[in-house]
Order: sequence, then C-alpha cells, then structure tokens
Amino acid sequence: MGALREPLPATLRITGYKSHAKEILHCLKNKYFKELEDLEVDGQKVEVPQPLSWYPEELAWHTNLSRKILRKSPQLERFHQFLVSETESGNISRQEAVSMIPPLLLNVQPHHKILDMCAAPGSKTTQLIEMLHADMSVPFPEGFVIANDVDNKRCYLLVHQAKRLSSPCIMVVNHDASSIPRLTIDVDGRKEVLFYDRVLCDVPCSGDGTMRKNIDVWKKWTTLNSLQLHGLQLRIATRGAEQLAEGGRMVYSTCSLNPIEDEAVIASLLEKSEGALELADVSAELPGLKWMPGVTQWKVMTRDGQWFADWADVPHSRHTQIRPTMFPPKEPEKLEAMHLERCLRILPHHQNTGGFFVAVLVKKSSMPWNKRQPKVQGKSLETREATQLSTATPTEGKPVDALEPESQLVTGTGDSEINTENLENNENKKDGVCGPPPSKKMKLFGFKEDPFVFIPEDDPLFPPIEKFYGLDPSFPRMNLLTRTTEGKKRQLYMVSKELRNVLLNNSERMKVINTGIKVWCRNNSGEEFDCAFRLAQEGIYTLYPFINSRIITISMEDVKTLLTQENPFFRKLSNETYSQAKDLTKGSVVLKYEPDSANPDALQCPIVLCGWRGKASIRTFVPKNERLHYLRMMGLEVSGEKKKEGVALTEDSTATTELPEDGLGEELRAEEAGLPDATPGCDPTAPDPPR
Repeated sequence: MGALREPLPATLRITGYKSHAKEILHCLKNKYFKELEDLEVDGQKVEVPQPLSWYPEELAWHTNLSRKILRKSPQLERFHQFLVSETESGNISRQEAVSMIPPLLLNVQPHHKILDMCAAPGSKTTQLIEMLHADMSVPFPEGFVIANDVDNKRCYLLVHQAKRLSSPCIMVVNHDASSIPRLTIDVDGRKEVLFYDRVLCDVPCSGDGTMRKNIDVWKKWTTLNSLQLHGLQLRIATRGAEQLAEGGRMVYSTCSLNPIEDEAVIASLLEKSEGALELADVSAELPGLKWMPGVTQWKVMTRDGQWFADWADVPHSRHTQIRPTMFPPKEPEKLEAMHLERCLRILPHHQNTGGFFVAVLVKKSSMPWNKRQPKVQGKSLETREATQLSTATPTEGKPVDALEPESQLVTGTGDSEINTENLENNENKKDGVCGPPPSKKMKLFGFKEDPFVFIPEDDPLFPPIEKFYGLDPSFPRMNLLTRTTEGKKRQLYMVSKELRNVLLNNSERMKVINTGIKVWCRNNSGEEFDCAFRLAQEGIYTLYPFINSRIITISMEDVKTLLTQENPFFRKLSNETYSQAKDLTKGSVVLKYEPDSANPDALQCPIVLCGWRGKASIRTFVPKNERLHYLRMMGLEVSGEKKKEGVALTEDSTATTELPEDGLGEELRAEEAGLPDATPGCDPTAPDPPR
C-alpha cells in the first residue's frame, strides 16, 4: 500500500531493432543522464536513471522523476524535449515497466504470425514489431502482427504508434476481440485457416494495478468491476486460444491483481481446454524480474461486502452477477495439475512498478470443440465452431443469453459470406482489389475505410518508376498497393507478401483500418520529370535495398548541412557529393551516409535520407523530429534559440521556409513539416491538410 501511494517512476524503452539503438543509448548515458547528476527539483534529489535489471541489453530505463515533474520543471526542459522528439520519431517509447513484460515472454521470432487482440494504445504492439525486425538487413520478415482493438477511435491511436516504426508487416483491424473472425489464407492454391504462432491477450480489466498512475482508480474501484469483466476476459482468452497454432504460445495479462480477473480466468480456460492448453513455467526467462507466484485459493466478494467461498453458497438472486467460473477448482488433484503457481504476480513494491498479472499458455492440441474440424476451410466449419462454442460454454462468465450475439457474429462472418466471397474474389483477383467496399452490415459498425487496391502487373504506372530508380528485379512489385479505385493514384504503399495474402483472402470479413507503409508519393508537377513519383522518407529503409540508381553517398558534414539548411547549393556540399549529383537529372534521390569504422568518434550507424536534386541544390525531405534525431546523434543539439550553421530549427521554422526552387510546392512542404498525408479515416487521395 505504501508503494501504491507513491507516484510511478517514469520509464522509457529504446527501440531495439533500429541500428541507432546503440547510438541513442550512448547519447542518453553520456549526455542527458550526466546532466541529471546532482540536480534537485522541488527540493528532491534527482536519481540518475537506472536500467531495468530484467530488460535485455540495457534498452529500458527508469527514473524517480514522475511525468508531472518532467513536464513542468525548467531544469529538465532539454531532457523532456529530447524524450518528446525521440518518441515522435519512434526511437524511444514512454512505456510503463510492467507493460514491457508480456511481449518479452511471447518469445517472438521474425517468422511468427502474431495476433495482438486488445492492442490499443499500442506500446506492446510496437515491441512486437521490433522483434519481427530483429535483423535490420531483412526488409520483409516472414512474420506479421495483426493488431486489433474494439474501439474505432483507439484504432487510430494504434495506427499512429505503429507508423513510427515504419514496418510493412503490421495491420490494424477493428473487431470485438471475443468474436474476432477466423481468417483464411492461400497456401499453394488451397484455402487454409490462419492460425497464429503467438497471441497476445492483454485484456480490458478493472485496473487496480495502475493506482499510481491513474489516481481516479482510488475513488472509482469496486469489486463489482471484476465481476462484470470476468466473462468478457474469459471469452477473449478462449477466442485467442482457438486461433493459436498447436505448439504456439499465448500470453494472458491484466493490470489488475484481482484473482477473479486473473487466476479464475486461467483456471476456467484450462478446465475448458481439457488438456489442450497448459501453463508454461517461465520463471527462468526474465532473470532479475521479481514476482510472486499465482494464488490457488480465493473468495468472491459482492459490491456490498458479502464473501462467498463456493458457488453452492451463492443465492439464486446473485446467479447473473456471480458465475461458477469465478471460483477456484474444487478437486485438489485438478487444481494441482493446473499449476496456477506458474502465473506471475508483479507487485508494486517488488521493483517500484505498477501492479501486473501475466500467464503464459502453450497449446498442445486443438481445443476440444474444434477436434473434429477439418484443416481446410469447409462450408460449415464456422457454423459448427459457433454452435459448439455456445453449447460447450454454458457456464461462461455471463448468463447464456449473453452468448447468442457472439455466436451469431461468428456464423455471420463464416458461412453465409463464404460462397459469395469466393465468387467475388475470383472477379477481383484480376485487378488486385481487396474485395468490394465493406458490406452494409459492416457499415452499421461505423466502418468507413477506403479499399486496398493492389497495383496490377501490367499497370503503366510502374515501368517509369522501375527505370528511374533502377529497381532490382527481385523487387516485390505485387506488394504495392494504393487506397483508391478511382482517379489518380497519389500515394503508393507496400505490405509484405504474407499480409498481401491475408488482405486478398479476407476483405469481406475483416475491418482493416490501416496497413502498409508509404514508399512513393506523386509530385504535383511530376510529369515534367522522368518519374511522377518521389520517394517517401517513411518507407525508405524498406525500399532502399532494392534501389540501384540515384544514390548519392554523403559525408557526415554533408548530413549536417542538408539537415540544418533549407536548400543548400551544391557548392556548400563536399566535392565527392557534388561530383555524384551533377550528372543526375532533376528529381528524387537517395542520400546515404556510411559510417567510417576508422573514425570511432563519428556516427557509427548508416543513415538513409530522401532528397531532391534541384537545378543547383539538393534538399532533404525528412520530418522535423527525425532531423533533430540525426543531428543529436551527431552531437548537435538544435534548440529553438540556438542557430546552427545559419538555420534555427525552431518549432515552426519548417513551416515558414521558402518554397523549394523546383516548384514542388505545398506537398513537399507538408512532409517537411512532418504532416501526415491524410487525416485518419479520410480519403488518402485528398490534398494535404492545411498547416
């Protein structure tokens, strides 16, 4: 209780897969943390941040500074600016320490197909994406993350978080996790059900573990919260277990310490699974993490303070509120076989964190109600699964009638639409459109996203791009898509081939909010150049391995000049850079900095920037926060007051600069100011929003 009454320490995590992770760590330790030594704020001595002992490679840190002090204190302004700017660039994440645990225990490999069932706001999702991209030299890992959230607005928060990592392997969808549709994929011409190698089930909970962060919980918390959530939590966990591949791993977690939401859900799921699931012993997987084993005995309490130790004692009038699944199993052998002590309970005073519960489940065989299910998508597969679901779980956490909408939903997305969808798919395969716009039923959900249209093999739009950038024959052009079926294509996006497979086979049953990263944008005056599309910084690290021409290798001094000056003339750059640029035609270029191993003091990670070769100058198109990031890594601190090499990168300097001499106009200035191409949910073909 003493620990819960103290404010929560601020924690941050460095994005692990980026080659600059080591540079950021170096910068943090040797510069920002040094400045915090011997500092006092409001009479309290600031502790120098410490790495979290259990997080690999010193990539997560905590400090006794609360978020409030960080924001308000003038002595900490530089550190706070650094945190805000680097967070925007996706290089660090402000994330609660305990929230980092579930993705670590999922033990993700780059080829894993992952389902994140209740993903918003997305800090765990970004961790999963990082793990897929563990090898930076592979632009398209085989694995992917499908991140789901039931709340449409929170889905856009998720998109914003995921976009910072610029991955072609993430898809954000909007469904109720307890009835998330079963997807199919094409395997050698056959349709097969998609099972996930990893499922993250971080369910909605009463949040009593977050009291240090959410002061409201002290006033609003009651035992009723858990009783109301238990049924939903169990349904979500059951749905996750159904979609998990045999041999796969599922992590169930809550930020609550109430056994009704924790061990009771796990015990009930294990009982229903009849041996198909078992709790994994992960005690040795995070050395340095302190925790308490799961509990095996608990009672259930009503809002007015009545305790029940057994379902038999619950009066009939309470049966809709209290369910049998909320109690521990009665038979000692059954209870012992479940190994509930393998659950992890992280208490706030263990390591000065929030409260948290984690259980790691491994799937040994199909769930009992799926036993007789054919592997290949059969006509009545979904209906059978749904009816078995509703009959197999009469003692679910809500009265039986509450299950009916769920089973209808599952059949709705299964049987009735499979036949029509197959026909439509055959027609649509020709032009690569991912199904027609969502059906009326989906419109009722307030779902208004644009279609995903894959660019056909013979589209005349592609050859000029291919020629201009000297694209490698191995470039996966089938994975290029746009978000419009009519008019000019303004943005081209890219997904991995595995996500393309998912999109093409499930457009009718899936509400996709966003996927793919932007790799090219149309120039307003592009027709006068050899290629109407310029490179987008967002997708450059994915695209770069396939580009063979229009690459200019630049020195560290050139990087500084290009990032601090609006439109530097050739003469301001090194001779080597000028000699490479002078023979190129006007248009988009790649600017590449290669680290010099002979000079260990220089920046030791490669940098790839999108640029524009004008008549007599070169400019970069890099959002402001990314500029600041690269300059920081090179030891330049550019603040609102300080002028560096003739340019002050103030808060609005990028919005007030002169137009580039090439007449690229508004579109490029918008990217310069770091503006998105379209507001979430709007037509991505619309012009950029006003600044």
